Amino acid sequence: MTNMVIKPSSLLTEGIRVERINNINLFKFTEEIGLRMQELLDKKKADLLTPEETAELEAIGELDTIFSYINAVNASQS
Repeated sequence: MTNMVIKPSSLLTEGIRVERINNINLFKFTEEIGLRMQELLDKKKADLLTPEETAELEAIGELDTIFSYINAVNASQS
């Protein structure tokens, strides 16, 4: 079994947008990545994820954690 790894940075160019809300720039997923994340979460609940999809979900989750932190720091400094 191959241990598949997807780098979160590979999702940056097409999966990320910056939205200005209340004079704060917030990092958010594009609708496409948001929908893909939900699809993968639904498959995970049904125990139907392939190893590749598991790696993809982990990469998206890592970016989500990073964005949550950056957004919280930006909000606290405004």
